[in-house]
Amino acid sequence: MKIAVTYENGQVFQHFGHCKMFKLFDTETGASALIDPQGSGHGALAGFLQTHGVQALICGGIGSGARAALAEAGIQLYPGVTGDADAAVTALQNGTLVYNPDTMCQHHDHEHGKGHHCGENKHGCGSH
Repeated sequence: MKIAVTYENGQVFQHFGHCKMFKLFDTETGASALIDPQGSGHGALAGFLQTHGVQALICGGIGSGARAALAEAGIQLYPGVTGDADAAVTALQNGTLVYNPDTMCQHHDHEHGKGHHCGENKHGCGSH
């Protein structure tokens, strides 16, 4: 199985649509690699992951459009995860991953800077 994690400095990055790096894990071989989506936006990221054979995605916040694209691509979603990226993959494999299937980032549905945070300020919703 191939698992992708939104990635920044060893941590699960908190805004799927602004992710600049994914860490890809192959659970059969134990190999992992960082992959750069090369500027793919919200809608294109699901296709990018699909071309890399990803079957599951661990992430922080994610919007409804990206959720739909991932579902269409057949990628299982584990949103609402924080902390160490490697530990999250190990937890998923062990069946102990703490995630929130209802986690949403509705960055298109609110006023920027008014109490909603999809992640850190430098990568939050206001960076469109």
